[in-house]
Parts: sequence; C-alpha cells; structure tokens
Amino acid sequence: MLRSFRDHTWDSWEWDPDSKSPDAHLSLCRQAVYFHVSPLLDSQGTAGVRGSKGFTHGEHYWEIDFLEPPYGSSVMVGVGTQNALLHTGDQRFINLIGIDSESWGLSYKGFIWHDGRSRKYSEPFYERNTVIGVLLDLSAGTLTFFRNGVNLGVAFSGLEQVSKALFPLVSSTAPETELQLGLRSQRMSSLQEQCIHIITQSLSHCRHAHKLPLPTPLLCQIHTHL
Repeated sequence: MLRSFRDHTWDSWEWDPDSKSPDAHLSLCRQAVYFHVSPLLDSQGTAGVRGSKGFTHGEHYWEIDFLEPPYGSSVMVGVGTQNALLHTGDQRFINLIGIDSESWGLSYKGFIWHDGRSRKYSEPFYERNTVIGVLLDLSAGTLTFFRNGVNLGVAFSGLEQVSKALFPLVSSTAPETELQLGLRSQRMSSLQEQCIHIITQSLSHCRHAHKLPLPTPLLCQIHTHL
C-alpha cells in the first residue's frame, strides 16, 4: 500500500555536533552534513554522524537529500544505537552503518548491512538530488526505505527487540559528499518565499549560505530550501 509522508508530523531533531566524525562538518542549522571537505586532504577513512534524537517506540519518518551524486566505496543512510561506530581512520573505507550489531544501513549501491553482513535490497542510486526516505516503525519493529517517494519494501525486521534507543545515521567515504535532511512543512508568506527562492537560485553552493549577512532564522530557511 502506497503511503505519503509529506504531511506527516515531523520529529524535531538535527545532526548532533557532539556525535560525529572529525571528518563530518555541519551547516549552521545542523540540517546538512558535509564529509571530507578539507582542501588539503583526501578522504582519510569513513566518517559518520548521528541525529540528536533517539527513538524507543512509535513510528518515525525522515528524508535524506543527496545534494551531490554519491560515489566512492560507500555512502550510507540508516539507524543505530549510541554505540554505533561513527569514524574510521587509517584509510579504512568501509560500509560503516551495519558494520556491527549496533547499526542498520542502506548503501547507495543498493545493499543493506547489519552485523557485518549484507544482501541486495534495491537498484543502486547514482543521481544527484536523490531523496531517500527512512521509515522506522518500532511498533512493528521494521525499517523501510523509500527512493524518491517509492516504497522499496521492508529492509529490516525485529527492531522492536532492540533494548536501546535508535538514532538516525549517515556516513560516507567520499570527499565532498553533501547530505541534507529533507524539507519540513513550513508556512511562509508569498513575499518571503519569493525572496528565499531568489537567494537560493543565486547561490553557487549550499555551503556558501552561512556567509550571507542575514538573520539566523532566515539562514535556516535558506538551508532548508537549498
């Protein structure tokens, strides 16, 4: 059965600046994450970041926008406990989310991972602006992924037996990877919406938005619309 979550009541969370790899950098509003962005260094390993809110019951949905085409060894979306690994150095390029029993993840190559094991789940997604939806249903104990609004089916079950809170996770091995939380429902005046649209169309890169001499609430809305 096809389900729509565009009008769903969104959980209030952001990427956690205290729960991330040193190679993951957050936007001003902590809605976007940029991996391996140092101009002096290539990717040194695998970097991850955790959401600021964990879930122990109920149904929760969020979306991850791939602002650039994914590439490299691994770019992943998923969930994990507070014990889930968030960083590897020493040139270890791995599928981080699902490397052990503490996390469950989907790679852009179409494989799902948990406890160090993988299986084919979907076709790969290489396109820029791909939107991956994540539905964590702790009543049913399932984790389901969506691609551009299309239900890809249940990826994992039995999550109701996990005794710890589960947090949103993303990870990447590739330099310049840019991932952002999907659009939240917002009501704005038509003039404000037009202004934001003009500003976002003028920016050459999402990462440049924080340099604008604008109030923080407006910068947050610009980040959301990029």
